Amino acid sequence: MEDAPHGHKRSRDGGEDAGKANGSGGDNHDRSASEASDQSPNQMEIDASPDDDFMETRPQPKRSRSHPPHQNLIEVVKGNGDLIPKAVKIWVERYEDSPTLATAELLSMLFEACGAKYSIKEELLNETDVDDVVVALVNLARAGEVEDYQSSKKKELKNFKENLVSFWDNLVIECKNGPLFDTVLFDKCMDYIIALSCTPPRVYRQTATLMGLQLVTSFTSVANTLGSQRETTQRQLNAESKKRADGSIVESLNKRLSDTHEQITTLEIMMKKIFTGLFVHRYRDIDSDIRMSCIQSLGIWILSYPSLFLQDMYLKYLGWTLNDKAAGVRKASLLALGKLYETDENVPTLGTFTGRFSNRMIEMADDVDMSAAVCAIGLVKQLLRHQLIPDDDLGPLYDLLIDQPQEIRRAIGELVYDHLISQKFNSSPSGLTGQDDSSSEIHIFRMLQILREFSTDPILSVYVIDDVWEYMKAMKDWKCIISMLLDQNPRTGSTTDEDSTNLIRLMFASVRKAVGEKIIPATDNRKQYHSKAQREAFENSRKDITVAMMKNYPQLLRKFMADKTKVSSLVEIIMFMKLELYSLKRQEQNFKAAVRLIKDAFFKHGEKEALRSCIKAITFCASESKGELQDFSRGKLKDLEDELLDKLTSAIKEVKSGNDEYSLLVNLKRLYELQLLKPVLVESMFDEIALTLRSFRNLDEEVICFMLLNMHLYMAWSLHSIVNCEAVSEASLSSLISKRDTLFEELSYLLPEIEESRKYGTQLALRICALLAEEWCLFRKSNFDSSKLESLGYCPDNVMVQKFWKLCEETFNTSDETDEEDENKEYVEETNRDVAAIAACKLLISDVVPKEYLGPEIISHLAMHGPGITDIIKNLITCLRKKEDDISNIYLESLKRAYQRYASELSCDGEESRVDKCLQVCRDLAGQLSGMYIGAARNKYRLEILRVVKEGVEFAFTDAPKQLLFLEVAILPFATRLPLPDITDIKKDVQGRIVHVNTDEDPSGWRPCFTFLETLEEKCLKSEDLQDDRERRAVKRRGRPRKRKETGRKRLFDEQSGSDEDESMSGGSDREDKQDELDEEAPLIETIRAAKALRGERANKRERAK
Repeated sequence: MEDAPHGHKRSRDGGEDAGKANGSGGDNHDRSASEASDQSPNQMEIDASPDDDFMETRPQPKRSRSHPPHQNLIEVVKGNGDLIPKAVKIWVERYEDSPTLATAELLSMLFEACGAKYSIKEELLNETDVDDVVVALVNLARAGEVEDYQSSKKKELKNFKENLVSFWDNLVIECKNGPLFDTVLFDKCMDYIIALSCTPPRVYRQTATLMGLQLVTSFTSVANTLGSQRETTQRQLNAESKKRADGSIVESLNKRLSDTHEQITTLEIMMKKIFTGLFVHRYRDIDSDIRMSCIQSLGIWILSYPSLFLQDMYLKYLGWTLNDKAAGVRKASLLALGKLYETDENVPTLGTFTGRFSNRMIEMADDVDMSAAVCAIGLVKQLLRHQLIPDDDLGPLYDLLIDQPQEIRRAIGELVYDHLISQKFNSSPSGLTGQDDSSSEIHIFRMLQILREFSTDPILSVYVIDDVWEYMKAMKDWKCIISMLLDQNPRTGSTTDEDSTNLIRLMFASVRKAVGEKIIPATDNRKQYHSKAQREAFENSRKDITVAMMKNYPQLLRKFMADKTKVSSLVEIIMFMKLELYSLKRQEQNFKAAVRLIKDAFFKHGEKEALRSCIKAITFCASESKGELQDFSRGKLKDLEDELLDKLTSAIKEVKSGNDEYSLLVNLKRLYELQLLKPVLVESMFDEIALTLRSFRNLDEEVICFMLLNMHLYMAWSLHSIVNCEAVSEASLSSLISKRDTLFEELSYLLPEIEESRKYGTQLALRICALLAEEWCLFRKSNFDSSKLESLGYCPDNVMVQKFWKLCEETFNTSDETDEEDENKEYVEETNRDVAAIAACKLLISDVVPKEYLGPEIISHLAMHGPGITDIIKNLITCLRKKEDDISNIYLESLKRAYQRYASELSCDGEESRVDKCLQVCRDLAGQLSGMYIGAARNKYRLEILRVVKEGVEFAFTDAPKQLLFLEVAILPFATRLPLPDITDIKKDVQGRIVHVNTDEDPSGWRPCFTFLETLEEKCLKSEDLQDDRERRAVKRRGRPRKRKETGRKRLFDEQSGSDEDESMSGGSDREDKQDELDEEAPLIETIRAAKALRGERANKRERAK
């Protein structure tokens, strides 16, 4: 055997031997694969007979008179896949004429498909040992003389994998009537394929596994064909035997049956050989792609040839790989199992397997990979369909109904619909059964049974509805839902209060889905785009909803108007109706009745959700309806406003008379919700609220909050009307300024003094912070400079800003968890401590107040109050960075503020834990601020960092050694971000400041200074060591060759073949990482040469030194 056989020139002799060789399409047996690869596929059209070949080429003078070259199989595989069937047919004919020569050619193609150009001489084919060839091929890979065709990015190789699979499939099919069963050709091919699949080079394993798996797939196809023939022959034999017990026909049929059975047995033996020699090792290879292709192929084999592979000894591999670390492998196993369970005939045989692995299948519904989880849910559906798992095992799956990924929720929703609602699997008991089990009433009733589990949480109910909506047509049966709500459905009878609540939630959510709205908040803020067909479908849904609700909507409102849990969803349904249909269908009276009932509902409730829904609905009717209906709606909206103001005036009088404040609070809430959507510019209302606030200082805090909110909204709408008015009178300006000052007076009164603590609750404090920021932004001077409205400009003084910030700081120190007294507050989500942080940042970004004071104060709280406020302050820093090139002064001042809080706590003899906490906060602040200078930002903002360090050193030495801790805690993280020359200058500056100082008098006080210097010294030494290492590496590299640039040969060789199961399941990735490092190194021989040269150079130096 030769590793690189030399090629010989083609014989031009016209003798019998040469003619036979050429006529069969073959070269001389010792022709190398490299020379053969120069032939193009288009030159390879040759018949089996030399005479035919001569007759074919003679009339074509442009062709060579010599016999055309045979087809090079590897070039066929690399090229056009359409030529493969013809090339295989020609090769089989050549094999029949010269088996040894053709086999050698096929093996050469097999080796080159793996990436190695290697051939075996014809006369040595039978004597060559497989192991010797494999060792030689591995050595080629070690030497880097292998190409990876499968992973190549070359355009001409993009179909290589598909073509290689097609080649072996065509070869098996073409050989099924002869060479496939000669126990020579395919046995030899399988021996080499199995041996190569167990070698360290990854490309060998990949390609050999691909070929081996395809051989089994093709064998199953042939075996199925033979199996059909065997059944046909057996039927013929049975029929013929009834006619006559013996005879030539019976004998012929018996022989044919025996031959077919023998061929099937031979194929099964070959399948088992590849399975045991290749599959059982490669299904746990370190390469996940190899493992995945094994599992995919096993699924095909079991499905296509169950008589052999549908056994536990093969099925167990699918079960084991459900725990594979690669998501692709797990998914391949799930898909294979799903196809198996789809076939009812397979289920009885899968009983033992199901009992062992069903728990793992259910667990995989919560897989970390979303696509695998969706496949697992589909597999569980198949198990349920065959009633292979009990309902009790499905509890964890139903929890995924409220999972975040939409794909998983939808898959679980389909499972819930099929199993619990439509009950396709007939395994769940139902309270309602009958002949029409698929009716809308029954499905809705079963859905309500599910929603009872989520009755206390409307948000979770909406998630469940969203998951099932796509599959449950009954949710779009509006007439059925309405009849159930009105207790007009004889099949379901009257519904309970809980079911009515859930049914109204279901109807409202279904209505929104039907018109194209999302009922689950999207994770992204992308705008929804719908096709023309979708928009038409949504419009048709609006019509259907309107027609179904038109006559019954007032009845629903009358029945549920007083129920605060139902009225909000029910009232908002009108916003998704096509209002012009009321006129077209002559249902104006029903529309007017609905609007009247919505207005009445507004005054029946005092809760935020009900009030907001009623205002939105009646405002929608006033703006979207047409003609007479619009006039009616606008009239009712005006009536609502007038009635509300009357009720508010009456409530204020009751408070002045010493009565309860509840009526005042409820009507203030109603006015607030109304003003959120439309202006209510009644001056007497503003004045009355302001007077009440000034006259009664002991009002409930919630009442004060809504008085201030209504005054603020009045100011906002008034300013909006003046700004958009072409002609503004002096009277209106004076009135607005007067009301603005009145509001500021009330807010100022509620602000505590700088040295005082607030005397009221967190809710009111946060409202004051938010309202002050909003008002200051509305009336900031820059909005009105150089305009006729310049007198509206306002800028708070420094004392006011300090009071504002003092209140903000106090709210930061409150917990995000609401107190027991605030648990039932409806607006508590609008009054968490983030509101104060946002308000302060808004003032800074809007340039309402100078940043020199408020900027450092806000940033000094960066690391103090949890992730919410931290993220807000980080966004502030980002905005400041965009607006200004240098914010070093703000950084330094914020560090000083944090340090001063520590110093103040220390001087007050505070608790040790509080002192340590303040110091740690300062340290964390410096770490987070300095941490923003990473990578290229260090060089870009070098001067900014240097300014912080220099001025920080100056501050620390202002009152040395008392403030020297500031150096270590706040400045050191910035100093270490500087380049080496700047660090050296800083170090010299600090050393110069202590030259003439006796530091022994107060060692502990000066210790931070020495720590600062020592750390900088270590930084300098590390930088020098790193520089020396770089120089040494650069010198060492001179004697070593550059890494080759051929990317096609990268990672072809692994140190281990990856046959151990534990490596594939746990440690494979580590070995891959190590292999990457090995691939990057130079060849071992070069390292030895470099080391030898280095030793020689050292010896020469020693001799010269002597």
